[in-house]
Amino acid sequence: MARRIPPLNPLRVFEVVARTENLTTAAEELHVTQSAVSRQIGVLETYLGVELFRRERHGVVLTRLGRAYGERIIPAFSEISAATEQLVKGTSQGALRVRTYTTFAAKWLIPRLPEFHRLHPNVEVRISNAVPDVDFDRDPVDVAIQFGEGQWQRTQCDLLFHDEIEPVCSPGYIEKHLTVDKRPESLLRERLLVSHYRRIDWDDWLSATHMTQYAATAERMNFGTSVLTWQAAINGLGIAIGQNALLAEEFRSGQLTRPFTMPVRRDKAYYLVRPEMQRESRKVALFRDWLLNEVKDIGRI
Repeated sequence: MARRIPPLNPLRVFEVVARTENLTTAAEELHVTQSAVSRQIGVLETYLGVELFRRERHGVVLTRLGRAYGERIIPAFSEISAATEQLVKGTSQGALRVRTYTTFAAKWLIPRLPEFHRLHPNVEVRISNAVPDVDFDRDPVDVAIQFGEGQWQRTQCDLLFHDEIEPVCSPGYIEKHLTVDKRPESLLRERLLVSHYRRIDWDDWLSATHMTQYAATAERMNFGTSVLTWQAAINGLGIAIGQNALLAEEFRSGQLTRPFTMPVRRDKAYYLVRPEMQRESRKVALFRDWLLNEVKDIGRI
């Protein structure tokens, strides 16, 4: 059996009048005229077929049926108001919840967060890590930083920077393994360090630079994350594929070097991802603006 629900706008007007028992107060709360309030009450009374208010010289008074109806309608609107307030507060207030990958958080985002906190000390940032693509209906986060082509459904995406990869190793590793002819290709015959979630990086770079034949017999050592792979390279275990934008500090400090200086830029990139229907909140706007400003210097590494 279909539910019988009266027109919602007249019902909302009735709730306010029944709660305040004053046409002037109700009109002010609803930001309409008293005559508009009276017309909406008339619409509802016609729909219900009963008189809800008695019009008297000094205003309106609820009828017996009107008062009984109001006793149930007023709490219903209060519940709607409370539910809406809780929903809005949950998305616009509290900490900014950011989801991204462990490597991106450790090597790029977290080192920059002190500056964000300096600029916006009242915005708390909470970072969670996961590899699968975000589902904003399932995952309790406000924004995500993801790697891909920027075509996730029901989202808004801001391009941060493209993926640029090339081999990296420690200066000591070059001194130990570079052959007499000083050709960096000889390093590819040694141990290649491979990250589990970036398994195709080596093959993509070798193919793009036409060096696949040099690494045909090289040993490959696998690690669970890129962070571990790069740490292994710093410690001289082999040569790894680096993501240049995430290794700026290691290049500056001299922990890692790029023996080939032949970066390969891929089509995929890092994006800031937000729900398509997200309520505009100050914390998200501040984080987005700051993030887009931070990536302006990526190409200068």
